[in-house]
Amino acid sequence: MTAAAVSVRAQPSKRSLHVCHAGSLQAAFAEVEQAFTAEHATVTIDDVSGGSVTLARRLATGAQRCDVYASADALDIELMLKPAGLADYTIRFAHGRMVLAYNADDPRAQGVSTDNWYQKLLAPGVRVAGAHPFLDPGGYRAHMVLDLAERHYRMPGLYNALLDHYMTPASGTLGKDFSFQFTYEHNAAAAARRSPDYRYVQLSDRIDLSSNANNAGYSQARVTIPGLGIPTAAAAVTIPASRAVWGLTIAKTSASVDDAIAFVNLLVGPLGKAALTTNGPAPLTPAVTSRGDAARVPKALKGVAIE
Repeated sequence: MTAAAVSVRAQPSKRSLHVCHAGSLQAAFAEVEQAFTAEHATVTIDDVSGGSVTLARRLATGAQRCDVYASADALDIELMLKPAGLADYTIRFAHGRMVLAYNADDPRAQGVSTDNWYQKLLAPGVRVAGAHPFLDPGGYRAHMVLDLAERHYRMPGLYNALLDHYMTPASGTLGKDFSFQFTYEHNAAAAARRSPDYRYVQLSDRIDLSSNANNAGYSQARVTIPGLGIPTAAAAVTIPASRAVWGLTIAKTSASVDDAIAFVNLLVGPLGKAALTTNGPAPLTPAVTSRGDAARVPKALKGVAIE
């Protein structure tokens, strides 16, 4: 009896791409990741979302694999990852602004406006929620807003007075556990679409970190945070306030550079820009890198201009 020959087609092995990104990018990156996996059936994306500074520290210490690292502040790459030899370049791909959110039913928030917001925050018993400045750019940017408010309104002591009301709750409800919250406008807009009671007020562009034209003024505010926690990195890093710009890089430790390049090309291309336009933060068109970084950006990365 002759055994029948059996032909078995080898199945392509799966590869992993580790995408580490700021929580403020969650909605936009979900769309890009879905499109990427549809185009690259042999690649599984390991999506890790969190505070950008926390993710940078986890990458540095080896606690988290990151092929693509996307931060809510491009300066996290410039001032933390690059000096530690973990990144060669920064691509700036999105921008936004800080706003102050509140609940429409909260009596402490009634009548809040662009002009009087800081007076509302100073009322007895008012609690203002925000991220921790040592862990997340949203947190240190909130501190920068408070610092810039003191300078803009020319009220000595205003920063410390406002800081007394700033809390970093692990959980809580806006309008119940706290009356206000510093957040990014695109996050606030998404929350407002989900809930008619969720509102937010825009701040002066002199303090909301939204304008390149105001960078000289913004830079007067600085926040010093702990470093990456590795011997080759500084113990502390001082970050100057600047326009709120999101940045990314492909980590030098990446074992999946080709897949990472394909992902970044999708993100900075038409599909990624559409996802950012819909979900925020707003895309920079085109995405840009500095002249000094341009020679280190992989030639296979398309759609990145030299600033």
